[in-house]
Amino acid sequence: MEAELIALAPETRFSFTCSPEVPCFTRCCRELVQALTPYDALRLAAGLGLSAREFRERYTRLHPGPETGLPILTLAPVGGACPFVTAQGCRVYADRPSSCRAYPLLRAAGLPGQGPPASEAWFLLREPHCRGFDGPPRWTAAAWAEAQGLEAYNRENDRLLPLLRAKRRLHPAPLAGGLAARVAAALYDPEALREEFAAGRIPGGERILERHPGATAGEGLALLHAGLEAAEALLREASR
Repeated sequence: MEAELIALAPETRFSFTCSPEVPCFTRCCRELVQALTPYDALRLAAGLGLSAREFRERYTRLHPGPETGLPILTLAPVGGACPFVTAQGCRVYADRPSSCRAYPLLRAAGLPGQGPPASEAWFLLREPHCRGFDGPPRWTAAAWAEAQGLEAYNRENDRLLPLLRAKRRLHPAPLAGGLAARVAAALYDPEALREEFAAGRIPGGERILERHPGATAGEGLALLHAGLEAAEALLREASR
């Protein structure tokens, strides 16, 4: 039996539960490639009491994204499993990444026209190993997203959409080493990003900081937002 991906209408209901009583509990946390958005990484680092750099060095790897070509963080597995899974469940559950929160749903988002708000579609992923689908239908996609605390994650992750579109338009080729490293710093390394702004190495950096004044004080979300704009500015500069 192969995995099924089922499109969900807004009113469609599905059954799902995950707990230690389900026979496959934590199996979905093993033998996977767990990608992290910048917001995922920010939340995990804060929840663990680590700096962004400490979190990255201890728990992640950096790769070129296979579809976008942008740098992307993935969790470094331990024995083939997520580094945060235990026999009792997830030890970072309160700050678990967005894809973990959404499971067994997948969310597809896109920017209509030239800007937000994002349009979205939901899909139900039924994998052969999962035993969480027994029981009467209870959830809609919207109810599941609310129950799993996805609102802030979806809002912050949707801020990536203009950058993804800019990457396709401005720099469809793979990023060269130096550019890839600078874009990775803009997305995932707040300490390095602040140094880049302070040294005047981000094109239009003063205007970006004016739009996100908290970034100069090291505020996490403000730096994340400034980093997304900085990454796009670097792509524009490289495309000239």
